[in-house]
Amino acid sequence: MAMLIYALIISVVLILIILTFTSRRLSPIPYFPSNRQDLPLIVKALKLKKNQVIFDLGAGDGIVIFAAAKEALQKKLNTKFIAVEINPILIFILHLRRLFHSNKRNIKIIRADIFKMNLRNASFWGAKRLQNRSQQRFRASRNDASKLKPRQTWLTQFNNVTIYLYISPWFLEKVIENCKLKIENFSVVSYMYPIISLKQKEKIIRGKNSIFIYDFQYFLQFVN
Repeated sequence: MAMLIYALIISVVLILIILTFTSRRLSPIPYFPSNRQDLPLIVKALKLKKNQVIFDLGAGDGIVIFAAAKEALQKKLNTKFIAVEINPILIFILHLRRLFHSNKRNIKIIRADIFKMNLRNASFWGAKRLQNRSQQRFRASRNDASKLKPRQTWLTQFNNVTIYLYISPWFLEKVIENCKLKIENFSVVSYMYPIISLKQKEKIIRGKNSIFIYDFQYFLQFVN
């Protein structure tokens, strides 16, 4: 009888997992983790530096964000990492992995739709954390936070926003358009798939799969 109950529980769990990963709402983009062999090249492409905020949009199980956060800690960088995922099972895995990560204080996990989310608001966490560490320097600077214009944010002060993407190519442009609407300046690292609209700004790192790098500035169009 006990074996029958266990088998029933396992079956229900498996069905729920399958439904979650096949649901267009809970998992609109197929889950394919970045290739571990390319991890060192991907982290290199992110160009980790101080006063930087890195988004992993469609973070999956966090293979990239956690590897990058580990290297940032080793280099004693204050880089902030924001992993965005919508699949509840993967969100659970992300939180579990973050719990045991050596650089967890600089990692934030957000459950959101990467096509609709306000990345500007999400960026406040990373930018604000950076701001708190160097508030005395800003107070003494001509660019003191109190003198910022209403339309400026702490993100504008830091300017180093990098977005990592490994999603289906037919979704890339939609995500980039959302980023342009919400973030003032940012760079993009796209694994495996190029972004056609940014072709002129493209740099490529060859690994087991190609890594496409786009360094550019986009000035936010404000709506009055």
